[in-house]
Amino acid sequence: MLRHDRVRGTDLLILPERVVVLTGDAGTVVDLCDGTRTVQGIVDELAERFPGAPVVTDVPCFLDRLRQEGWLK
Repeated sequence: MLRHDRVRGTDLLILPERVVVLTGDAGTVVDLCDGTRTVQGIVDELAERFPGAPVVTDVPCFLDRLRQEGWLK
């Protein structure tokens, strides 16, 4: 579950018995993981939002890490 912590001004990934503080635009990426988008769809959306950002290489690696940790299915 993704939540925004207004006090800290950061996004949090709430997991059973664990809270992960997401830095930078990680919360934006996780928010797009809604079960309807593919990884390529997420990359395309972020490339449109953030022109020139290295989303093509960074986002798939980030999502893969989330899957490896068991935080994303």
